[in-house]
Amino acid sequence: MSRICELTGKGRQVGNNVSHANNKTKRVFLPNLQNVTLQSEALDRRVKLRVSTHGLRSVEHNGGLDNWLAKTSDDKLSPRVQKLKREIAKAKAAAN
Repeated sequence: MSRICELTGKGRQVGNNVSHANNKTKRVFLPNLQNVTLQSEALDRRVKLRVSTHGLRSVEHNGGLDNWLAKTSDDKLSPRVQKLKREIAKAKAAAN
């Protein structure tokens, strides 16, 4: 499974380990991914996602999964979360 956040698209970064003698060797910085279950109020169900801690804080800051997905563009989201976003939009439209 790739180390990419399903919500923010945050993935691995490449950099250098630099020794005291200024020798440089390649290394990888991995995002802090967590398996979380988020509640969707519009769908009235829970969704399991693999999210970075930065993405989780963003969701909480915006008032939940539904609000965060409404504000986020589709190019950052995984295909599974894009489908979830469409389902939420459809459920909100039906409620109005």
